[in-house]
Amino acid sequence: MTDTTGAPPQSQPASVSPHSLPLVIHAQYVKDISFESPSSPHALRPGQDNPRMDVNINLDVRPLEDAQLKNLYEVVLKLTARAERPEYTVFIAELHYGVTVSLPEVPEAQHHPLLLIEVPKLAFPFARKILGDLTQDGGFPPLLLGPVDFYGMYMARFGKKAEAAAKAAN
Repeated sequence: MTDTTGAPPQSQPASVSPHSLPLVIHAQYVKDISFESPSSPHALRPGQDNPRMDVNINLDVRPLEDAQLKNLYEVVLKLTARAERPEYTVFIAELHYGVTVSLPEVPEAQHHPLLLIEVPKLAFPFARKILGDLTQDGGFPPLLLGPVDFYGMYMARFGKKAEAAAKAAN
């Protein structure tokens, strides 16, 4: 049935599911970007073999001071792609994609996995698009990165510490 009184609909308090993210994204931005094609125009000639690709993903997290926001952080997703043929470098593309985020109601013990798993997971599609556009604007086919398992990366690096912390919390 439709409300015809003209009154605004009553808003229901949003229930927080265990899968909702308790974080606030304040900004997303390109912090640094570069593209080099040292062997162009030679590297752009048609009929050459596909180059060997090396893609690296790194994360930096640092706390930010703010008088009004509690638990404010900057997370920087660093993507580096290097394309090489045996005799020369085809291109080098680098992107540092920053996200400013706060975790106002999250216990500090839970900050680490949120900042190193969930924030990069949310930012990655944007960074991937920028990197693809960058390589395409450099005269090459767009570099289309597949999905990244940030949880797996986190567990590979911090798994034993995370398990120990979880056991200590119980």
